[in-house]
Amino acid sequence: MTAKKQGSGMFKKFIIAFVIVIVILLGFTGFNYYQKYFGPNVTGKQEYLYIHTGATFGDVFKTIQAEGIVKDTASFGWAARNMNYTTRVKPGKYRLHEGMGNRKLINMLASGTQEPVKVEFHGLRLKEQFAGFISKKIEPDSTAIINLLDSASFVSKYGFTTDNVYVMFMPDSYQMYWNTSSEKFFKRMYDHYQNFWTPERKRLAEAINLTPQEVSVLASIVDAEALHDDEMPAVAGLYLNRLKKGMKLEADPTVIFALNDFTIKRVLLRYLSYNSPYNTYLHNGLPPGPIMMPSVNAVKAVLNYQKNDYIYMCAKADFSGYHAFANNPADHAVNAHKFQQALNDRNIRR
Repeated sequence: MTAKKQGSGMFKKFIIAFVIVIVILLGFTGFNYYQKYFGPNVTGKQEYLYIHTGATFGDVFKTIQAEGIVKDTASFGWAARNMNYTTRVKPGKYRLHEGMGNRKLINMLASGTQEPVKVEFHGLRLKEQFAGFISKKIEPDSTAIINLLDSASFVSKYGFTTDNVYVMFMPDSYQMYWNTSSEKFFKRMYDHYQNFWTPERKRLAEAINLTPQEVSVLASIVDAEALHDDEMPAVAGLYLNRLKKGMKLEADPTVIFALNDFTIKRVLLRYLSYNSPYNTYLHNGLPPGPIMMPSVNAVKAVLNYQKNDYIYMCAKADFSGYHAFANNPADHAVNAHKFQQALNDRNIRR
């Protein structure tokens, strides 16, 4: 074999070896690239990633690192920078799936494709309870929500006072995004309230000489008094009779609310003189605001009240949760004595 042929053979082998090395390097690079973008990286340790309003990429990266959301934070950071996510951070509650790759995760975060939260509430007695409950469902804390509820200038824009604004929050099931601001949450509740108060319902309210807000305030008393929904129209009819006659409502639940002691099971005589605008034993008409979040059924019961001649009621002595009604003091005294005796028999003193 001549030197020329030997040289030619060696060159060919070199070329082949070079090509093989290049192919291996490209394959490795391609595999590494694929892994960084598409390889499974989300651990599944957390069900959701919460990104707060105003968060930077640095904040998101720290959260992902601290909560062990991905196996390889370096590859996540590399992919995030290459996909320009560092300047496209959007707040929200993002559902995570074990095995998600960086590309899928970052696309979800950058596009703001978050999962809506379901917010359901009913029967919450106080505004403070409500604010605390809502703050566990959406981003704003309870202070932010209470500050709006207690802001006369803010609630007046919607036609409410700080006393009666609580009637605006109607028990239901709502869907919204976790990062909904307290202002947007308020607006969402107001829109629902407005939709409830149809022209027909406003007409029914007008027929009993009450505004929609006053209907809901009365409904809160009906709701607190009636343990059974089927009795609500009768209770509402009784209270409307008293209002028409100019009588005090004398509703025990308003005294309990005024005292802010919801452990009371027996309203004693000394409680009735407690000085509060919510004490309907002292003041005529409706209290300035609701004594609890009224249910939709209670509001409907006031609007569609039972036409009766009841003026008095007290709980039945069988503790069924129903009431004994009367249209005169003598019958009421008999009913009241039976219930008081039943309380004594059970040793219920307060």
